[in-house]
Amino acid sequence: MAGRIPPELIDELLSRTDIVDLIGTRIQLRKAGKDYQARCPFHEEKTPSFTVSPDKQFYHCFGCGAHGTAIGFLMEYDRLAFREAVDELARRAGLEIPGAVDAADLGPDHRPLYQLHEQAADIYREQLRSHPEAQRAVDYLKRRGLSGEIAARYGLGFAPPAGNPLLSRLGTGPIERGRLATCGLAVDQDGRLRDRFRDRVVFPIRDRRGRVIGFGGRLLGEGKPKYLNSPETPIFRKGHQLYGLFEAQKANRRLDAMLVVEGYMDVIALAQFGLTNVVATLGTATTPEHLQLLSRAAPEVVFCFDGDPAGRAAAWKALETALPSATGRQSIRFLFLPDGEDPDTLIRAEGPEAFRTRMVRAQPLSELLFEQLCGRVDMTSIDGRAQLATLAQPLIQSVPAGVYHDMLVGRLAALTGLAVDRRQGTPRHGRVRREPAHPSRPSRIAQAIALLLDHPELASEAAAAPDDWRRSTSPGVAILVQLLETIAAYPTISKAALLERWRDREHFAYLQRLSVDPFLRDIPVEGLAAEFSGALHRMSEEVRKEERRRPLNQPSTGAWSDEVRARLEQEAEAARTRKRSLE
Repeated sequence: MAGRIPPELIDELLSRTDIVDLIGTRIQLRKAGKDYQARCPFHEEKTPSFTVSPDKQFYHCFGCGAHGTAIGFLMEYDRLAFREAVDELARRAGLEIPGAVDAADLGPDHRPLYQLHEQAADIYREQLRSHPEAQRAVDYLKRRGLSGEIAARYGLGFAPPAGNPLLSRLGTGPIERGRLATCGLAVDQDGRLRDRFRDRVVFPIRDRRGRVIGFGGRLLGEGKPKYLNSPETPIFRKGHQLYGLFEAQKANRRLDAMLVVEGYMDVIALAQFGLTNVVATLGTATTPEHLQLLSRAAPEVVFCFDGDPAGRAAAWKALETALPSATGRQSIRFLFLPDGEDPDTLIRAEGPEAFRTRMVRAQPLSELLFEQLCGRVDMTSIDGRAQLATLAQPLIQSVPAGVYHDMLVGRLAALTGLAVDRRQGTPRHGRVRREPAHPSRPSRIAQAIALLLDHPELASEAAAAPDDWRRSTSPGVAILVQLLETIAAYPTISKAALLERWRDREHFAYLQRLSVDPFLRDIPVEGLAAEFSGALHRMSEEVRKEERRRPLNQPSTGAWSDEVRARLEQEAEAARTRKRSLE
């Protein structure tokens, strides 16, 4: 797929992207010499082995082997497709990337739907500023204590009670009207299309890349439903999105904790008081996809629920959903609000510091788990404790094997007085740390390729070295030749850009691994040129030796070029002359 975008644009995109800045918005990096280090985001570790090189624009984990370019990082960390990663970097760099890509590779082209949502968001914001009925929306927002600044930050708008501003301005033809219907922005009523949202304060819903993918609306007048979201569409799935995630990541370079609430008004009200690390589910229970988003956003998650039975039931569902991904690496806590309070009213009554204190004191997942289970049985009787084990074991079995799992097992054993099977051998989630015993050096051609990938500037050494190696039948020779030709055409190309030239080719994964082969770490900087030149010399010598052996049994026609044949004959005659002189 990479080849369908001009490689020069990929080069320019990577040259404009600071990989340290990009990765630093997602994990905490610290300076270590000329590079940056962190705990690897792709596997569990206690000491940092994840390195980011600003010179090479490349990252590499010496623990699990994860490595790649800025594009590769977005693809693995944010789980984006190649084109999505390219578009994200292009947006950050202010570049325009051509859209001519094979539809079979990317599926349907949803760009018109994203554009439609952006246009709709603009219209809703305009209606809030200028529509005669908009004062009712402004008064509602003021009653909720929201400032104009916070309303603008979250892009709030207004859908008037009458008229069809979206259809009249965006539904100019059958294709456009069809898209409005596909996105749920227009609905069929009595055989006629009309705008879906009416007489509502409108909340744009953005994905983690900042694209508007749907809307929520709060009714201003009488009627039901009070809150209305966009329906499921090709670009909007409620169980896969969190309201406010984009705004939270934009407001916080590094998030220490993320608070999950139930409504978008709660998100905005808390942001009004300086709590910008808040997101909301969109009318659904917590899903595994929500947890994946949260696990990448912050090392701690606090779920906020009402303290009534309905809130505790919702918290239990969230707990059950979280158990299969609970490794202890991310802290998961539960905050229950006092009766009759929601996040908006509570923070106004207590203030932001008191609310933050409640977050810090929120109940850990393990405590809530055993509190709820113990509350269902009679812990003073043997029968009750046996029942506790029966209830707890299937829940604990869903937790990935590891320290956290074993600690839950230990807690259950302490409560019941039973020895509980620790279920050994369950595979861990994520990457498994590989400990290579005594890695051997790659072949000479592989060494030359690895050195060139890691240090493209070494290409200049090839001009002074013999080029007999080019006649080798080794499959790696063609790759080395192409690498040298690419560097000759683009002398300042970086390691990252050089590797991206191979993304859609057969040997991309192998070349990525080769570019971080352990043997590279054993070569001092001052010895790199000699190592590369030496590899070419040794390869050329091997080719010449092979050519001297092969003519003995080689057919006389078509096997060698006239130039090679003449040189071999000269060498053979010289050898006979030396032999006669010795006799």
